[in-house]
Amino acid sequence: MIVQRRAVPAVLAAALLLTAGCSGGGGDDEPGKAGASGSRTTAASQAPSSSAAATPPAKGTATVTRTVAKGLKSPWGLAPLPDGGLLVGSRDEGTISRVDEKTGRATELGEVSGVSPAGEGGLLGLALSPDYASDHLVYAYFTSASDNRIVRLRYDPDRPAGEQLGAPDTVFRGIPKGMIHNGGRIAFGPDKLLYAGTGESGERGLAQDRKSLGGKILRLTPDGDPAPGNPFPDSPVYSYGHRNVQGLAWDDKQRLFAAEFGQDTWDELNAIKPGGNYGWPEAEGKGGGGDFQDPVAQWHTDQASPSGVAYAEGSMWMAGLRGERLWRIPLNGTAASADPQSFLAGEYGRLRSVVAAGDDRLWVTTSNTDGRGDPKSGDDRILEVKVS
Repeated sequence: MIVQRRAVPAVLAAALLLTAGCSGGGGDDEPGKAGASGSRTTAASQAPSSSAAATPPAKGTATVTRTVAKGLKSPWGLAPLPDGGLLVGSRDEGTISRVDEKTGRATELGEVSGVSPAGEGGLLGLALSPDYASDHLVYAYFTSASDNRIVRLRYDPDRPAGEQLGAPDTVFRGIPKGMIHNGGRIAFGPDKLLYAGTGESGERGLAQDRKSLGGKILRLTPDGDPAPGNPFPDSPVYSYGHRNVQGLAWDDKQRLFAAEFGQDTWDELNAIKPGGNYGWPEAEGKGGGGDFQDPVAQWHTDQASPSGVAYAEGSMWMAGLRGERLWRIPLNGTAASADPQSFLAGEYGRLRSVVAAGDDRLWVTTSNTDGRGDPKSGDDRILEVKVS
């Protein structure tokens, strides 16, 4: 597939200066029927494994301290604002709202035009521009009628409620779409470049095709061009061989980790190496030898089905959809320093996004109104979780 790049108005381009499948029918939390092999060959060279300053203890804690907001419909993307408040996107309604994290009040900012929700597609990840303080730009990954794409919108809080989002400016398009495996998580890294996790849209072979945008982690400039220093010349592809990436986060040493849905056997947390091949569809989970990167940790699909990840207190914290729990993975460099530990199992249903909230806190969203959960009174919610 040929990458189709954005058409960017000059005024916006000037505002953003560059600074550094499953064929068996599995969805974003349901394993498929026709499984790949349950082992993965692993690369001889792993991602850098230098230790963090202090290895976190094997056992930690995670406690919900309060419910920040209730009554949200199909929440997916979550982005904290620097001046307070949380932006949350509705996958199925295609709207973005601002939640006051003190009162829980949600105010709809507007609808993102062009969103075409179906299956697992719709309005997915959100991220703030690295220059948000001056440009007030919000980036969104969504499913359109023809593809998955990344747009940016100007947020103007001085306009009337419901009219506070400008028209979407497409910065990147052409990511394969499907009823399943649309990926969708976006985030700006410590290098102020835009990273996007994509899915193979149910066509497994796309993950190994470096010319395709499906089943990849992409690395882009804020304007949507392939980022300088990418491992493959003139390509936005940063890593490949992924099935469905819905979680991206960096540790305190600026190392990238990604959560990935497995098929029948293993879900994964991966440490991302530039140019690394993560094995799908030839392999799933840990194995030995060969050219594929081994995951940091793995889970049976009924225990995880991972979506968002965030780093806090020396560990990666990973939200589980089908697993209905929050996982803690203590790290020593890019290796797990102890077995993963789970919290909140079954207490709040499906968990979709997890975002660092500063100090020892996380914001965690539930995902019970997306057609696969069992909604209860008050769903969906944003939770504040204290961790150690």
